[in-house]
Amino acid sequence: MGLFSVFRITLFSLTVAFSLIGLGLNAYYISLTAPYFYYNFSVLGVATAVLTILTVPIMLTVEFVRRGAFTSMIVFELSWLFILAILWVATAGEAIYVSNIFFPRGCIYADVDPIENAYCMELQAVEAFAFLNFFIFLGYTCTLLIFSIIGASRGNSVWTYSVKEATFFAQKSWPAQQQTPLNQYSGAPATGYTSGAPPTGYTGTPVSQPQQLGTYTTHSSTPAQSPHMHPQQPVYSGQPQGIPV
Repeated sequence: MGLFSVFRITLFSLTVAFSLIGLGLNAYYISLTAPYFYYNFSVLGVATAVLTILTVPIMLTVEFVRRGAFTSMIVFELSWLFILAILWVATAGEAIYVSNIFFPRGCIYADVDPIENAYCMELQAVEAFAFLNFFIFLGYTCTLLIFSIIGASRGNSVWTYSVKEATFFAQKSWPAQQQTPLNQYSGAPATGYTSGAPPTGYTGTPVSQPQQLGTYTTHSSTPAQSPHMHPQQPVYSGQPQGIPV
């Protein structure tokens, strides 16, 4: 198990713990106004806390029990955790809205009305734990998204793998391809052909091919006489030439 997986389990454990606290606080506010009305932040906080408590441990458990489940895929994890982050920040926003209406000056009623001051402090606790879960989910989602983009850019398929199985920073090694040179022929020669032997059915005398010697002659300064030049004239020596009988 890598360092990032341990960090991930730690963050998920914190979100589950914070969700349990938020569930208790929001359920308490619902119990105060249950017969007549509900605050939006309390209902949304209970629903978001229940979703977090149920889904996050299931995602971790399925990842260790079953390999290749869709709940363990990074693309699913990014989508679902981003939705939870939005729900938690919406809960915090609704709690701040109610707090600004009923306690615009903050929790300063300890001496005047201790019960009213306790409500104010509990409402601030709802805001705090909602923001904590939002920041944890948002920070983890952004980090995982950056790691996934880096892994995909290096040739690793990470979107359909779990965080435990994915490879983010290793460069993918491609198999080496063996190439055969084009000027080499490793097949058998054509049928009916034998090097240096005449083809089948040939009855004539084989003619040897002329061979070119590796010796070259140097041209002299005297030009060679062409066989097409005029014949040489006889030289007259001054004595009569007899005609043989």
